[in-house]
Amino acid sequence: MTAASVPQPHATGADRSAAASGGRRSLAAALLLGAVGAAVVLLASGQTWAEGTVAVGGGTVPLDAAGGDVTGVPTALAIVGLAALVAVFAVRRAGRFVVSLLLTLSGAGAAVAAYLGASDRSALDEKAATTTGDAAARIGALTHTAWPYATAAAALLILAAGLLALRYGPSWPAMSGRYERDAGPRPARSRRTAAPADPDRPEDLWKALDRGEDPTDPRG
Repeated sequence: MTAASVPQPHATGADRSAAASGGRRSLAAALLLGAVGAAVVLLASGQTWAEGTVAVGGGTVPLDAAGGDVTGVPTALAIVGLAALVAVFAVRRAGRFVVSLLLTLSGAGAAVAAYLGASDRSALDEKAATTTGDAAARIGALTHTAWPYATAAAALLILAAGLLALRYGPSWPAMSGRYERDAGPRPARSRRTAAPADPDRPEDLWKALDRGEDPTDPRG
């Protein structure tokens, strides 16, 4: 006695439509999160992260440090993440996984670097030493702004875009798909039959002679 085969469920049109809709939503979300996150990181990295004063003579001089003075890592990783976000659509399979992983790591690295930079004072200490001409000078009345935390939060958006790419990237379209569909061999164009030479047009006679034909042949 043989065991009866159990019918396997097949994906219905509604299931395929739901999967496609989910893929489009995840794609739009990843693009939005990655683009906004990278833009905010680049903007926030140019703002003032820390402020303080240094004693010079009988008074004090105010100093400030932008995010780029504290650390250039968030800016560099935001650019890398933005490039990886675009490259996700140019590769497939293993290449897409690698690029998605790079996007994720870029967001994570930028967030960590920005968070650590929120309590950094070395950039202002260097400015204090340069301003006073004293290598032992240190910044005083040090305060930090909210921009490092804004940078870290924006970097988390890049991280979220990378996680979406890792999870849903295999179902996203690729830019090269259109060219792959058109990459098949095309039928060769048939050679046009040369029109018979017109004896009243000298240029036609010369063209016929160039082709090795007899322009006086009545059969054309």
